[in-house]
Amino acid sequence: MDQFTITGNQRNVLFGFMGLGLLCMIITFFGDDMFHTRFWTNYLHNSVFFTGIALMSLFILSAFTTALAGWHTLIKRIWEAYSMFLIPGLILMAVVVIATVGHMHHLYHWTDASEVANDPILNGKSGFLNLTWFSAGTIIIMGIWIFFAWKMRQLSLDEDKNGDASYEHHRKIRIYSAAFLPIAGFSSAAVIWLWIMSIDAHWYSTLFAWYTGASWFVAAMASTIVLIAYLKGKGYLQNVTQEHLHDLGKYLFAFSIFWTYLWFSQYMLIWYGNVGEETVYFQERQENYPVLFYGNLLLNFIAPFFVLMRNDTKRKYGTMVFASVVVFFGHWWDFFQMIKPGARLTAMHAMEHHGGEGAHHGAEHGAELAGHTEAAMHAMPFEMGFTIPGLLELGTMLGFLALFIYVILNQLSKAPLTPKNDPYLEESLHHHVELHGEEAH
Repeated sequence: MDQFTITGNQRNVLFGFMGLGLLCMIITFFGDDMFHTRFWTNYLHNSVFFTGIALMSLFILSAFTTALAGWHTLIKRIWEAYSMFLIPGLILMAVVVIATVGHMHHLYHWTDASEVANDPILNGKSGFLNLTWFSAGTIIIMGIWIFFAWKMRQLSLDEDKNGDASYEHHRKIRIYSAAFLPIAGFSSAAVIWLWIMSIDAHWYSTLFAWYTGASWFVAAMASTIVLIAYLKGKGYLQNVTQEHLHDLGKYLFAFSIFWTYLWFSQYMLIWYGNVGEETVYFQERQENYPVLFYGNLLLNFIAPFFVLMRNDTKRKYGTMVFASVVVFFGHWWDFFQMIKPGARLTAMHAMEHHGGEGAHHGAEHGAELAGHTEAAMHAMPFEMGFTIPGLLELGTMLGFLALFIYVILNQLSKAPLTPKNDPYLEESLHHHVELHGEEAH
């Protein structure tokens, strides 16, 4: 079968999980603090995570196309479908923009004008960390991403119908791919700084954009492996072989190691430099969120390293699906620990300055704003949804995941799964033959 069709049962299951996610968000909102910090961090967390996977999928597709790779041709429709989630991703992030400009939450310390005026560090960053950059930058940059995703997708689909021996469609796709790579590199760093790194407003790291991008990359590869296994189980993608799985497994393994390298490089350099506004980031997480801190390494390095180190495991669907589910959840966990501790401190700091219930809440927890170089790190009390993900966080994630899968399956149903006029199709079809021939030689 080459034409995917969404069944009524699949729709019902996905809509059911979307309903679960919506219910969890409603419960979170009405049981939250005065700034609805848990609600907005959950919303930001999942919006950024799944939108980033869509961006990274477009980046992966562009990189392989520019490099004249052919092995991935049989699965490129999946990454094209992933990239189209940038459209609902823009809507999701537009809500964050509206809420930030409208001061509906207090996730970002730099949105408080009085605090910025009295804080030399925030004042020095105000040329970039301001509402204009945050709102206009998000909309414009994501609009550019969507243009490239849509254009490359349309060229690919039109190639199926009108492609010829001149390969004109593929040449155009290569031009757009090559143009998108540097745009994605620079623009993704800018939005990562705005969306995530600026939550810890005093802190900064020159490796943070690479680190976050690697996390998105691994999550994209992991979800691709699980989706391929699912589609093959339904009778689709029969030309996708264990050798394609092996290649995806190598990327999953390699970029899990690369993510760990970036994590260690960032941690080691900050620890060695011992500069207050840098060390506070890891000190806060290591001392007050040890389950998040060490769990991050367990899920995203130790588990995939020992599971995927053997070469033969990358050709076993059961092992690969298990490893992929672990690291997909692990990088969702990674974004949780990027966002939650800093946002919690910022909200507590704001509560201390708003009197009443908020001041009592802030005093009770005895916390100070993350990023001050003196950073008196008080022991943070356990709080579900911040110290570790709770059931509401897991339910919200399943709702966003269902939305993501629904968009992807809907896009897959709009075109044949095999791009029949792609000039690299034969290379992808005979990928396993070439590999076995090389081994025999």
